[in-house]
Amino acid sequence: MSVPILVVTGFLGAGKTTFINTLLQSGHGLRIAAIVNDFGSINIDATLIGASADGVIGLKNGCICCSLQGDLLRTLRTVMRQTPVPELIVVEASGVADPTGIIQSLMDPVIWQSARLQTVIGVVDATDAPHRMDDPLWQTQVRGSDVLLLAKGDCTTTEALSALRSRLSVSFRKTILDLSEAPSISALLELQETNRNFPRTNPAPDNRFAHAEWIHEGAIDLGAFQKVMGQLAPGLLRAKGFIRFKGQTEMMLFQLSGNRATLARAEEGVDPVCRLVLIAERDKTGLDEAIGLLRRLET
Repeated sequence: MSVPILVVTGFLGAGKTTFINTLLQSGHGLRIAAIVNDFGSINIDATLIGASADGVIGLKNGCICCSLQGDLLRTLRTVMRQTPVPELIVVEASGVADPTGIIQSLMDPVIWQSARLQTVIGVVDATDAPHRMDDPLWQTQVRGSDVLLLAKGDCTTTEALSALRSRLSVSFRKTILDLSEAPSISALLELQETNRNFPRTNPAPDNRFAHAEWIHEGAIDLGAFQKVMGQLAPGLLRAKGFIRFKGQTEMMLFQLSGNRATLARAEEGVDPVCRLVLIAERDKTGLDEAIGLLRRLET
C-alpha cells in the first residue's frame, strides 16, 4: 500500500508551519515525514531529536523532518528509504510558489507505487485574506487546494470570520475548516479532490518577489530592533530569522507577517548569530534601504 501524501500550500506567513508543527507534535501515533522548506521554522524540542543524517532529522516520536532543497522526487526517495517507512508524508509548498508543479509531480503513476498524493491543504490567514483575494498567486494556491484551513481566526472578529467563510465558500466552493480546532489527520485524508486537472489561474511571474538576508555575529538592542522592524513592516511581506539581544543569553525566533510580529525563544542549539531573511514585492521593495537600517543596529 502506498504512503499517503498531504501537500500544504498557502501564501507567505499564512500559518503553514504552525499546522505542520501541530501534526508533528500531536499524539496521533503515526510515523510522519515532513518535507519542509526550512528546518529552522519547525519547532523541534532538542529533547525530541534522535538522529540526523543525509539531510534528515529523526525524532524520538517516530517522525522525521527533511529539507526540501532542489528536486522533490529525489527528496521523496530519501524519505522512503528511511526505516521504518513513514506512514504519512507532509510536503510544504513555498509561500511564494504556485503549488501546481508539486501537485502534478506527485500525480506521476510511477510515484504512486510507493507514495500517493491524497489531499492538498490550503492554509488561509484569516486576517490577511480579505485584502489578498485579488492576488493571482493567492487565488492559484486556494483553487489548487482540496480543503482550506483558516488560521489566525482568533486575531479577528467573529463577524469578520463569518463573512470570510461566506466569501471563500461562494467564490471557491471548498471545504473550510478552522485550524484552531485541530482537525484530525484521518478527516483531512478523506477530503481529497476527485479531479485535479485544474488550470493555472493567472500565475504570478517568477520574478515577482525579492529577498535579502542580514547576518550579524553580535548582539543587538531589543528596543532599537523593534523600532526598525516597525518602520520596515509596511513594505515587507515576510521576515523571519533568529536574533540575539543584548543582556540575554538565549536566541530568539523572530517572525513577521504583514503587520503581525512575534518573538519566541528559539530551540536549543541554534547558531548564536543574528540572521534575518526579508521578503517583499520586487516592484515595491526597498530591501537595500532595509538592510541599511538593520546594519545600523550593529554598532
